[in-house]
Parts: sequence; structure tokens; C-alpha cells
Amino acid sequence: HYAVANMPGAVPRTSTIALNNATLPYAQQLAGKGYLKALQDNQALSLGLNTINGKLTNKGVAEALNIKCDSEKEFIQV
Repeated sequence: HYAVANMPGAVPRTSTIALNNATLPYAQQLAGKGYLKALQDNQALSLGLNTINGKLTNKGVAEALNIKCDSEKEFIQV
């Protein structure tokens, strides 16, 4: 078992390239389509949504903070 908290720090250039390759398609969708259309078209983006229009949409965060959680679906419906 090898438990090192900051493995990407051991290979900073490689990990930066990997992170860029993993996140760039999402950034391109957000920039190209606008956030609302990108959220409608890409479930991965909508699952990562925490807040929208001043409303909390992440159930785990809402439970941890003991505050109301709104469904993201009411904000990103087609």
C-alpha cells in the first residue's frame, strides 16, 4: 500500500498536462455553448453543479450545511 497525498507533485509537468487534457473539453463546451446550454447537453457538467442563480443545487453540500437544496433541473430545463 502506498499512500502519498500529493503524487501529482512528484511529476508536475505530466500531471499538469493530464489535468489540462481532462478539463479542457469541459471549458470548451462552456465557452462555446454558454453555461446553460453546456449544462443541458452534458450530464457530467450538470452533476458537478453546486450553485446556480444564487441557489444551492448540491445535495451533499446542502446536507452538510443544513440548508435547503434546490434541484438543478428547474434551472437548466430545455
